[in-house]
Amino acid sequence: MFDDLIDANEKYAATFTEHDLTGKAARHLAVVTCIDSRIDPLGIFGLVPGDAKIIRSAGARVTDDVLRNLVLSVNLLDVDRVVLMPHTDCAMGRTNAAIVQAVSEASGRDASAWDFRPIEDPDETLRADLARIRSCDLISDRTELVGWRYDVHTGLVAQVVDHVDG
Repeated sequence: MFDDLIDANEKYAATFTEHDLTGKAARHLAVVTCIDSRIDPLGIFGLVPGDAKIIRSAGARVTDDVLRNLVLSVNLLDVDRVVLMPHTDCAMGRTNAAIVQAVSEASGRDASAWDFRPIEDPDETLRADLARIRSCDLISDRTELVGWRYDVHTGLVAQVVDHVDG
């Protein structure tokens, strides 16, 4: 069932040259974005492996786990710039009730106890999630934060929140 992945990995490993990377963010950058497979965070910003920490969550929402990853990235992995980058045409752009219904139907199970953290107002959600990062006492006030939206139809990012002060 996963033979295609094993075959691809063997080809990748045959020419693998990135064994000297340290695990720290060479460009001092973390990008928080959605799980949507149309998004290539490295390609969007002309980055290569080792340049940035890439953190994904549905809708690019700042969950407790995203905060945990940012705290580790800022304090241990040389990150001092964070881009929070949701995108256009996101499946999370509906009410929680609509997502619960869709998940319940797809899974055949009751998902009503779940809060999927929907995005009913994209700009307000982005501002609130940036504020959540900024209010985290384990993320330095010197860490630069911006909020951009990626357009899945053009490949461009648009500034929504230019800078969040500490």
